[in-house]
Amino acid sequence: MWWEKKPEPARPVRPEPPRPAMKPASVSVPPPNPVLEKPMADTSMKSSPAVSTNSNQTLLGRSVVLKGDLAGNEDLVISGQFEGTVNVQDHTLTVGPEGKVKAEIQAARVVIHGSVTGNISVRERIEIHKTGQVVGDLVAPGIAIEDGAYFKGSIEILREEERAAKPSYTALPIHDTSE
Repeated sequence: MWWEKKPEPARPVRPEPPRPAMKPASVSVPPPNPVLEKPMADTSMKSSPAVSTNSNQTLLGRSVVLKGDLAGNEDLVISGQFEGTVNVQDHTLTVGPEGKVKAEIQAARVVIHGSVTGNISVRERIEIHKTGQVVGDLVAPGIAIEDGAYFKGSIEILREEERAAKPSYTALPIHDTSE
């Protein structure tokens, strides 16, 4: 019938001639195109809300929840939750964007990107960035509040004379018990 195909006649198979054995060739890969690497942009708290740490900083991470009195002789970054008192007299306290702090704070400098409830007293400067929220009284010679930041409380600007007269510690009276 016309729809049935007729088998094609078998073609003779020619054997391929043997190929000569090849020696392994040394492959030379061209050197990659030189790429000019740019240094990574500074991601410290000064330019963006990312938190960077160095060897002289302590970091309380995002998952940390801590209550108590905290004192130290190095810079402190709080990205988690803290409640109590913070005393880093000669150093910087940074509250990260996700940080939530309910504390009385004493430091040389405070930088706030997160939330702080409590009074803050510093020797140098307080910075509240646009993502920052502060409810409490501020005492410092310099205060910067970025547009968009939230602040509720009072501000006392210390002048140079007041800073020199105000000791960084509270002196206790000495009681003479010899009488």
